[in-house]
Amino acid sequence: MAFPTHILPSVFGILGNIISFCVFLAPLPTFYRIYKKKSTEGFQSVPYSVSLFSCMLLLYYGYLKTENGMMIITINAIGCAIETVYIVIFLIYATKESLIYTIKLLVLFNIGSYGLIVITTLLTSHGSLRVTIVGWICAVFSVCVFASPLSIIRLVIRTRSVEYMPFPLSFFLTICAVMWFFYGLLIKDYYVATPNVIGFIFGVTQMILYMIYKDKKKQVRPMVQPQDEPAATVVDLGAILEMQEKTGVDLGVLLEIQDKAGVELGVILGMQEKSVAGDEAVGEKQEEVVAKVSLGLDGEKTITPTFA
Repeated sequence: MAFPTHILPSVFGILGNIISFCVFLAPLPTFYRIYKKKSTEGFQSVPYSVSLFSCMLLLYYGYLKTENGMMIITINAIGCAIETVYIVIFLIYATKESLIYTIKLLVLFNIGSYGLIVITTLLTSHGSLRVTIVGWICAVFSVCVFASPLSIIRLVIRTRSVEYMPFPLSFFLTICAVMWFFYGLLIKDYYVATPNVIGFIFGVTQMILYMIYKDKKKQVRPMVQPQDEPAATVVDLGAILEMQEKTGVDLGVLLEIQDKAGVELGVILGMQEKSVAGDEAVGEKQEEVVAKVSLGLDGEKTITPTFA
């Protein structure tokens, strides 16, 4: 029994609708994350704005087609609704700069360009010519939809992180491109088939990048901690003043020695206590020790006390 090939367009059309619906739902984790963190972080609105515009164009194209247009109409009507929800969520949590940029993008494409295309084609063309013109326009912008993740690809390569390139979206885009390619090929609609070849290439590229960088975390510059940092010392101020009176050494000198040589004040005071014997001879030796420390500061910054 021969396989009924006439049903193949319907099979690929239905599969294309199902997988395209999954593609539209793929960013759900991304927008759930935006909702939870109340911030759009490093995510961009370009893919969703361009995707909405493409859905609007394809919806118009499906309406103009006299046959085999139902599959195109159904999925793109759903796509328009889903992409609109995504963009509204993005606008709610976007920064001021992202908000302004996204609004400009929507006004430029979804209102200005779309309105211009519809009015121009309705007024200047009729019948099959109108379908051909709108078909070529749809093909061009379908390529833009598939190429819109290029900015994310550049970010992935620069940061060596796939944090902002969800794998499910890349995977479903690739499978979706395959289904719509065969659907367009079977119904001889090359405005549908041709862009999906490019979509397949971009989808495979994204998945390859994901496999390369999925285990690599974004590099963060480590903080340099000082080595061999002396522990904090609690010093009795009364003892310091008493020692200053006994030895005749200025406290400011001791602190300057500590700062330049990296020696704890307690060590210096301990050396002073050992050198104080109550007579002038020992006091002279103490001054000699301090003098040697001062001379050594410009060199190795070490203290080499010598007691006869």
